[in-house]
Amino acid sequence: MPNNTCQEFARILGSTIIMSSESSCVVSRMRDIAVTILGRTSTSPLTLAAMFSYESPDDQGRTLNLGETVILPREVNPFIDVLRDNGIIITALHNHWLFERLRLMYIHFEVIDNPLSFARNVAEAFEILNFRITENTLE
Repeated sequence: MPNNTCQEFARILGSTIIMSSESSCVVSRMRDIAVTILGRTSTSPLTLAAMFSYESPDDQGRTLNLGETVILPREVNPFIDVLRDNGIIITALHNHWLFERLRLMYIHFEVIDNPLSFARNVAEAFEILNFRITENTLE
């Protein structure tokens, strides 16, 4: 049974709980991006998932909070701006796949903070992302 903090963490992030213990939680949500890899449609979590976790609480209830999400190149700078404004550290931005259409990037981020504060800050950044994306929605 997931703990109450994990349930609230997942709710704030619009995510599904993957794993929960007394002091840790992993959640995931999918983006709806029409993408192909090697000419084949992909809806795999390896392609379109966003994942978030918290673990290792300290005496003040602050945890190690981690996140990763698929992101389109045009979304990168606005997304990073919101994360940074909220004190979240960007640790990586890179691709995972070759020969994909639309171009997908993956961004990783981290912070020591209260897990629900982290969830609210990330949810704010996610507000700028369009979750249903096709080639027709691109400028």
